[in-house]
Amino acid sequence: MGKILWINLSNDTFEEQELPENLYREYFGGYGLSAKIFYEKMKPKTDPLSPEALLGFFPGLLTGSAASLTGRFMVTGKSPLTGTWGDANCGGYFGPEIKKCGYDGIILQGQASTPKYITIIDGKMTIEDASEVWGLDAVEAEEKLLEKYPQSRIASIGQAGENISLISGIITDKGRIAARSGLGAVMGSKKVKAIVLKGNQKMDVADNSLILEHAKEYNKSVKEAGAGAIFLWKTLGTPWQNDVNTKLGDTPIKNWGGNSDDHFPLEDVEPITGPEINKYKESEYGCFACPVRCGGIVKVPEADIKESHLPEYETCGAFGHMLLNNDLMSIFKLNDLCNRAGMDTISAGGTIAFAVECFENGIIGLEETEGLMLKWGNADAYIELLKNMINREGIGDILADGSRKASERIGKGSEKYAIHSLGQELAMHSPKYYDSMGTTYAFDPTPGRHTAAGLDMFLSGPLSKSNGYIEGFALPKRYKRKPEPRAEAFKMVVGLAQSLSSLGVCQFTLYFQKYPLMEFIKGVTGWDISVDELIKTGLRIQALRQAFTLREEIDLVDNEIPKRAVGINYKQEYERLCKKLSWNPSNGYPLKDTLKNLNLDFVIKDLY
Repeated sequence: MGKILWINLSNDTFEEQELPENLYREYFGGYGLSAKIFYEKMKPKTDPLSPEALLGFFPGLLTGSAASLTGRFMVTGKSPLTGTWGDANCGGYFGPEIKKCGYDGIILQGQASTPKYITIIDGKMTIEDASEVWGLDAVEAEEKLLEKYPQSRIASIGQAGENISLISGIITDKGRIAARSGLGAVMGSKKVKAIVLKGNQKMDVADNSLILEHAKEYNKSVKEAGAGAIFLWKTLGTPWQNDVNTKLGDTPIKNWGGNSDDHFPLEDVEPITGPEINKYKESEYGCFACPVRCGGIVKVPEADIKESHLPEYETCGAFGHMLLNNDLMSIFKLNDLCNRAGMDTISAGGTIAFAVECFENGIIGLEETEGLMLKWGNADAYIELLKNMINREGIGDILADGSRKASERIGKGSEKYAIHSLGQELAMHSPKYYDSMGTTYAFDPTPGRHTAAGLDMFLSGPLSKSNGYIEGFALPKRYKRKPEPRAEAFKMVVGLAQSLSSLGVCQFTLYFQKYPLMEFIKGVTGWDISVDELIKTGLRIQALRQAFTLREEIDLVDNEIPKRAVGINYKQEYERLCKKLSWNPSNGYPLKDTLKNLNLDFVIKDLY
């Protein structure tokens, strides 16, 4: 769209900024574009909850076009949870609506004196009093705002964001959440309840017929796909993994301290598998431009839920396997509570598991929990504890900022039960199964995240075959057996993953079939991009995210994740990766020549 919008909440002003085309060519969109802008506009050591902090909403470069599976947008800022660069990826329909309003990004700065919500309706921009929706959960707030602004798209915070929970996110479509990095707390600190969008502008793409040609062909192949990954995602959504990943040893169990043989065998998992969850699905749900539609809307009378989003695999792992809980009704309820309050289910489940282990080991007791028996599998107690976390009541106030902060407050050796990376709870994929995940969890500039480019997990689809995912992308030979080719493969996947996110492409495309990425890029922009340029752009974005985190004086290279979550020597693998990236393996700093080669000369003065 060629421009972004700055909204200053301290003085109620709106300012458009035009961007040159070369900026898009170098950073695409999404958090690539945001990282460039925020690195230059936000001073180092800015308190992420202060008026000076920036909060961005950036759709991917392809988002809003007809290109298949490109409906993603990213919320960006400095993470109040980890102190690092923060980003959270989300689907639904809010991202394309940013484009329909005429922008490639919306940035909030300053701080409102009283609760507000922002509207951009057919070009008219206002900042409104939010007293009538402040205190409501996100679903209630969205429904109320839709009455006033029909057919709009809304991003909002629930009570968790209002209460500045450091594990809160930002909600769209009544339950799709940009959940990780704690950016809901940043929005809450700015006293912004919601952003309401309704636009009428069209993307001026270079060749719409080229986009439609390849989208129709790709979507047809998805529709005709038989048994396999696409079929599973289409029919069961991500919970198809609930039992499969248990068998593989991928899903963490009992706060990462257990295993499926001894603590959560497959017969215990059976009540919370994809087919069992699917019995409650009322309708499909899919993001903008997605032919797969892996989401779903559920109705669960037994849990008094009339309408809610289907719980994802990560949610089931966090509230199921991690807690030895196979009560399906409780998982529906816990998921719905998080969707409404805007709390990250991964961090919420990990933090409850931390609390249970503290209780089991006598570090906290009934006095601290106000009578809640925090035992493994006690689903009713988990529901009450989550409500307390959302509302910051009792021990919930101690737990509302995640397990690291909670362990610092509780003390008594509780830190050994807090399974996190720099404060962010680890996702529901184990480095003991996906070897490279330990490197990703520990050392990515946004730590603890399974979507940040773990080599092994991404290679379980067509990416592992030459030209299997996109034409011209081929990993080095013997990368599965030899350290050097493996490190080169890791580098290539890091570059690809950063580009995909910044383009707005859903990462699930990596597990389906060949994807016409280059054709979609050319159709939207007119650019003829090579695979080498695609990877280099991703490496530029990764290096800039890294520089942002390093500039905050975060010692990434010495970060350690808890031993119970570790597989191979993740530090040794990171050293090899750094060498391939031309970063200094002793401190994680991109070398000067590397920064120059990536057109990141402006970073040199900060790191050197």
